[in-house]
Amino acid sequence: MSAGTDAPDVIDALAGIGAGSDADALRRARPAARENAQLAHTALFVPTDASQVSVIERHTIAAWTAALAGAAATAEPHRRALAEAAPDVDAALETALPEAVAIGPYGAYPPGPLSIEDEDGPHWTASAPLRATVGGRLAAALEHAHLLTYRPRDADRAALGRLGEAGWSDTGIVTLSQLVSFVHFQLARGRRPACPPGGLTMPAPAVNTFTQDMLGWAPWLPPLPEEELTDEHYAALVERSRASNPYFRLLVRDPAILGARTRADNDIFYNEDAGLGRAERELAAATASRVNGCLFCASVHSRFASFHSKRRDDVQRLLDEGIDGAQDPRWTAVIEASAALTATPPVFGTAHVRALRDVGLDDLAIADVIHAAAFFNWANRLMLSLGEPTAPQ
Repeated sequence: MSAGTDAPDVIDALAGIGAGSDADALRRARPAARENAQLAHTALFVPTDASQVSVIERHTIAAWTAALAGAAATAEPHRRALAEAAPDVDAALETALPEAVAIGPYGAYPPGPLSIEDEDGPHWTASAPLRATVGGRLAAALEHAHLLTYRPRDADRAALGRLGEAGWSDTGIVTLSQLVSFVHFQLARGRRPACPPGGLTMPAPAVNTFTQDMLGWAPWLPPLPEEELTDEHYAALVERSRASNPYFRLLVRDPAILGARTRADNDIFYNEDAGLGRAERELAAATASRVNGCLFCASVHSRFASFHSKRRDDVQRLLDEGIDGAQDPRWTAVIEASAALTATPPVFGTAHVRALRDVGLDDLAIADVIHAAAFFNWANRLMLSLGEPTAPQ
């Protein structure tokens, strides 16, 4: 895991952050988030075990995901790696890209009250020439990356079935989902058929609307059995109690990325050394989840936002009416900034920074808004692509 940890910080490089600058100081004010974002990058692209997803596959998927989101700078180091090791793949991606690019997120909700917000868009599939160049396995991964980039709310059990049919293992699918989701975290932070075995044995109760109720979540792939967890797995879980949670036992199939992700999460949301209050960090998370269409994440983080703010009705308005619902100026600024970071490609810019400053946020608080929304561009895509919410029992 040490390989690559001495390399320049990737997000600093993407955002043009120089040592000793004000932006550098802001990132270092959340040291665990900064360090573990870099460790997550290393875990994905300098893996100790590439048996389930090769390094070339990782660079291909990352280059494709970043290019789809219009982030040429993020794609560029992965394109360089492909140009050296697989120039035919790099050229094939370049040829395929124009017909694949769209603007998101879009997609359909479970039939119900949210159906009025359904929005259609391209459902891209790899062309015959692209498939002939990269092979069926990688073509399926590129199609899945397109799904998670533009229409994450359309992710379903059948999508994982298609990956399984193309030769992806359960652990490989988890790593693939982490990879695409992590690139979307980098983008926001660095802004300048049948289910495989082990799925549910009974249908999950339908959840078809945003709610602050405590929902369940059921995986479409088999989590590791608790009795098979090793010391390495427990280290990645960070908290041993998470071993009882099927979501974390599924993600721990790739322990290196999970450990870095969890420590970054803790620093982003629980580090209360100045900056933004917990309620508004949760508001940013809930907003990203509302825009991406993640019913489960929105339920958790809207509930936290209500608890910490004591403004349940205002939080519910975000869930019921979306980002255009009436809020006070401060919450409006946080919601609009978070939504801009969640658009694909992101549209966050100086106007959002100015609006946040106008309502009293200092630079560290603004950085916390960016961190919280960016993290949920990662978290939402994992929750949406690997399982589904279930109604309270």
